[in-house]
Amino acid sequence: MEGGKEQGMLVVTRLMAQQNPLEQLQAKFKEVENGFKAWLDKQSMPVEAAVVTATGAVQGAAIGALMGNLTKDVSSSFPTPPQASLNHQAMASLKQAQALSGAPWVQARNFAVMTGVNAGLACVMKRLRGKEDVQSSMVAAFGSGAMFSLVSGMGGPNQAANAVTSGLFFALIQGVLFQFGQKLSQPPVEDMYYSRTRSMLNSLGLQNYEKNFKKGLLTDNTLPLLTDSALRDVKIPPGPRLLILDHVQSFSSTF
Repeated sequence: MEGGKEQGMLVVTRLMAQQNPLEQLQAKFKEVENGFKAWLDKQSMPVEAAVVTATGAVQGAAIGALMGNLTKDVSSSFPTPPQASLNHQAMASLKQAQALSGAPWVQARNFAVMTGVNAGLACVMKRLRGKEDVQSSMVAAFGSGAMFSLVSGMGGPNQAANAVTSGLFFALIQGVLFQFGQKLSQPPVEDMYYSRTRSMLNSLGLQNYEKNFKKGLLTDNTLPLLTDSALRDVKIPPGPRLLILDHVQSFSSTF
């Protein structure tokens, strides 16, 4: 009985030691991705731009084809009025609707151009400027918007002017999204002034009172100056006040 139990535990241990096949696949994919990026970083700018553009175009084509299948070619379900009966603005709107709801191959072509140009320009700008910033992002978006307008035919008779307008619109949207993403990815500036305070409160199990410190503007710089009355002013109870003051006194040399 004991031998069978030990053997069963051994089997369970071996099964637990084996890595999940999905995790193995993810790890392998990550390894290939990192290797590809390392190889790409060693290439010249034209080679890197060409590879990145092609990769972006393939991804865009896949997205466009999927969107085309989902929309089921909505534009074909509406009768197209004679062009002669439409003014320039109405014709441009019709072209835009057709560009955004065309057949799968049309959508694949449009999105391949848009994402490929965006990726290629972003790569070139990064090489030239040495960083990814809002200006580089907006330049790439302008190029992709202009090319999308031209290749999709949504510009109407004034394609050049409408391509510039579309490029500017894409650039503006991308600039706003870039700035918004930057703000989300960075911690609040005020948290920089409460790092030691947060560490102290966490060590004492009093992390719930961090908001009290912030309301009273009791930053890291004020830790050596803390008094019972100051903590009372920010509505911290007597027990936590004693713990905080004892901690500050014990570690005063580190503040």
